[in-house]
Amino acid sequence: MSASPFSAAHRRYVKSLYKRMLENERNWVVRYDLYRARACAVRAEFERNRNVHDPRALAAILEKAEEELARKRHPDPYIHPTFPGGTKWERNLPVCAEPLIHH
Repeated sequence: MSASPFSAAHRRYVKSLYKRMLENERNWVVRYDLYRARACAVRAEFERNRNVHDPRALAAILEKAEEELARKRHPDPYIHPTFPGGTKWERNLPVCAEPLIHH
């Protein structure tokens, strides 16, 4: 097994890009059977560029992927209900222990 020529930060960035692309595909397709085919296409694109070791070529590939992600970004992405911006965010907050009106 050979050591990777790229840093841990680079691996985290690529994983983050992959995850963001999958989440964006999930926003566009609700049915899992249709989503799976699109997820496999995203994975195939990443696998196709797996053995690129030239930093300049890799930077161009990643820049193109970021542009594609920005172009295909869903206008109304799914937000988990309990996450900030979700439908349950800050619902049923605990009641303030102090009186709100001081006499």
